[in-house]
Amino acid sequence: MSILTLNADLHSHSTISDGVLTPAALAERAKANGVDVWALTDHDEVSGIAAARAAAHELDMGFISGVEISITWAGKTIHIVGLNIDENNPDLIAGLAKTRSGRERRAQDMAADLASKVGITGSFEGSLKYVGNPDLISRSHFARYLVEIGAAPSVSDVFKLYLAEGKPGYVPHRWATLAEAVSWIRGAGGAAVVAHPGRYDLSPLAFDSFFREFKEYGGIAIETVTGSHTVDQYDEYTKIANQYGFLVSRGSDFHSPEDAEVDIGKLPLLPKFSKPVWENWLSA
Repeated sequence: MSILTLNADLHSHSTISDGVLTPAALAERAKANGVDVWALTDHDEVSGIAAARAAAHELDMGFISGVEISITWAGKTIHIVGLNIDENNPDLIAGLAKTRSGRERRAQDMAADLASKVGITGSFEGSLKYVGNPDLISRSHFARYLVEIGAAPSVSDVFKLYLAEGKPGYVPHRWATLAEAVSWIRGAGGAAVVAHPGRYDLSPLAFDSFFREFKEYGGIAIETVTGSHTVDQYDEYTKIANQYGFLVSRGSDFHSPEDAEVDIGKLPLLPKFSKPVWENWLSA
């Protein structure tokens, strides 16, 4: 098996953040779907990594410790994945705690906005049914509740009608800065990766500024083959990675069997002209 044909899924979420499977159950699903190397990358939280690592070891599956950090850049929310981190690094732990603070207040404001604009009441309490970690209540938890009450037929439809910028229930949150997120990841010995760049509404000029700033701070990779990208974007962002001298990463961004764009472990392989972020880790 070559580095490029390795089934590495380095972006997934458990009940520790906004996924629906425990770290152990997620490991089992990854193994059953043929994953060779797996990373748990919960939002702004690393407390599931020990259980995930133990489960992967029991299943004889490679494991990379990870996290996904929310940042605000030019008024937009962007996600930075940290891979191969030391989850016990004190500066990383403190930074993630800082980033998590304010989520509950934001969630209450989202519920108030839904009530006042479209008459959907009780969404904060309803969303809590789907929350494994109350510190990490998010739009995904609201989306599952809105599907439950029939406000939309699916999670993807929720984000077309609610919770997105300009829609009822949208409340911006001031996350970490790009410099902070990359610093925390690098300080914990990890690699900083831009998650699913095709999802962000940035102009080509803004993307150029962002990628250059990310590289200046020490970011080294971008996700190219991901559940959020189209088939055409796999090659597009691999070319962009090569243009800026970035390595590439691959991950399903799996949250739930019911609303997954792509199941964990079921992505196509990286394009042949890719330079994978995991090459040095695995060869070492």
